[in-house]
Amino acid sequence: MENFQWLRDLFTTNDSVAHITLLYAIVIAVGVYLGKIKVFGVSLGVTFVLFAGILAGHIGFTAPTPILTFVQDFGLILFVFMIGMQVGPGFFESFGTQGIKLNGLAASAILLNILVMFACYYIFFDTTNKTNLPMMVGTLYGAVTNTPGLGAANEALNTVFPSGAPQIASAYACAYPLGVLGIIGATILIRYACKVKLEKEEAQLAEMEGTKTNKKPYKMHLEVTNKYLEGKTLLQVHDFLNRDFVVSRLVHQGDLCIPNRDTIFHVGDQMLIVCAEADQEAIMAFIGPKLDIDFEQQDQPLVSKRILITNPKINGKTLASMHFSSVHGVNVTRLTRHGIDLFASAALPLQVGDKIMVVGPEDAVNRVANQMGNSTSKLNAPNIATIFVGIFLGLIFGSFPLAIPGMPVPVKLGLAGGPLIIAILIGRYGYKIHLVTYTTTSANMMLREIGLVLFLASVGIKAGANFFETVVEGDGMLYVLTGFLITIIPILVVGPIARMKFKFNYFTIAGMIAGTYTDPPALAYANSICSKEAPAVGYSTVYPLSMFLRIFTAQIIVLFFCG
Repeated sequence: MENFQWLRDLFTTNDSVAHITLLYAIVIAVGVYLGKIKVFGVSLGVTFVLFAGILAGHIGFTAPTPILTFVQDFGLILFVFMIGMQVGPGFFESFGTQGIKLNGLAASAILLNILVMFACYYIFFDTTNKTNLPMMVGTLYGAVTNTPGLGAANEALNTVFPSGAPQIASAYACAYPLGVLGIIGATILIRYACKVKLEKEEAQLAEMEGTKTNKKPYKMHLEVTNKYLEGKTLLQVHDFLNRDFVVSRLVHQGDLCIPNRDTIFHVGDQMLIVCAEADQEAIMAFIGPKLDIDFEQQDQPLVSKRILITNPKINGKTLASMHFSSVHGVNVTRLTRHGIDLFASAALPLQVGDKIMVVGPEDAVNRVANQMGNSTSKLNAPNIATIFVGIFLGLIFGSFPLAIPGMPVPVKLGLAGGPLIIAILIGRYGYKIHLVTYTTTSANMMLREIGLVLFLASVGIKAGANFFETVVEGDGMLYVLTGFLITIIPILVVGPIARMKFKFNYFTIAGMIAGTYTDPPALAYANSICSKEAPAVGYSTVYPLSMFLRIFTAQIIVLFFCG
């Protein structure tokens, strides 16, 4: 047995680097694999790392508390910052006409979650016990399946209880599983309560798609037959129609050219036009009929090339400001961002990582490619400086004390709120101060997941020592019950209002509920019953604001009410 003493030491010497690394590796690996198991089609995902950490802590497989606290906080900072970078570009754009209504409903649900939590606290718990309200905060964030909120609350509690904060992860773990099921179950209940027919909802979405403006690019070959256009410039025609379109090629008396804003139209000219799909009939009616030809197949000294934008100086510039046709003699006919084709509108701002389709003479296209960067290798290397500059600014911003009358201590946004707000601002406006904010989706997800599993593992290991006493001998079942009420009551209030008062499509409501609770399994359910993109649109519209409010309100509740 002495020959295996080294192995025993590896598992029992708590303060060695090898032991701590081994602890995290085992907890995270076990948690991730167990999280893939589905029950009734629903899995807990990486959140199972928390339960694996609790088990490890319970059996004494642990590490020094200062190390656990450091890894926990660093994981939280990394996780929250990468979320902010992801939602930042679309955060302010999500407040369109419909977006304001959806975000208002989401904010109402979040407020109701908090109100139900307080109601359960006063009805079911002893209010003289100072640890009960923090435990209810843990229950709240388990019920709404929001891990960043748990992290923000945990961090704020360390300020309120400097001698040792309550282990609210125990309550979170109690409420989380039923929270996932409750979100989906309440969404299904809305369907029956509002007498929704899924087939009718699908048909309604199909009809709406046919009438609303579609920004996907549409190509067509037209001949100019409208005599009004004789002698008019492309700019004049564009301004008169008041619709976005690009004439990428024009044939005049047999000669093929790349038109610019000053190109003059003549009756009999043939052209290749790219426009929004919904605008094609109006443009065709004004200019002339379609032609059964394809300029792209003719033997002409022109090329079409997809160019990748990797030059950070281009970030934020609009297509109009680049003067592609007038300066370079080329036209940009479409743009691809995150795998989605967008119409090349003049006001569309360019971002690093975009791909643009450029048409023109080969030498001119190559010049544009050089200006845009067009270097895949530049995107393969993550912009690590931007991430750590952002974290640096976020920590300073989060540490800034805000004195509020009636508060015993100044309020700070802390390790979660500060980096989140700075990340959102950098993600949206970073290009203005020459910060390259582009990160591939896979790189963002990798950094987010690493931060999340480090946080969950640390919280679980720290909570594990007293978990079973808290749950089995304490108020564990009460956390489960109150968590379920916190989950379903706001959905059953807001969902019918969204349906009956605001007349939202059921699939949009399902996506909005999933986004409000930042719950991917609920979105997966909504997607499984709908062939359209409505659930994803509802989810993505409210997700940025919901994530921000979940994290921000976690700290406000703790600092105002748990002191």
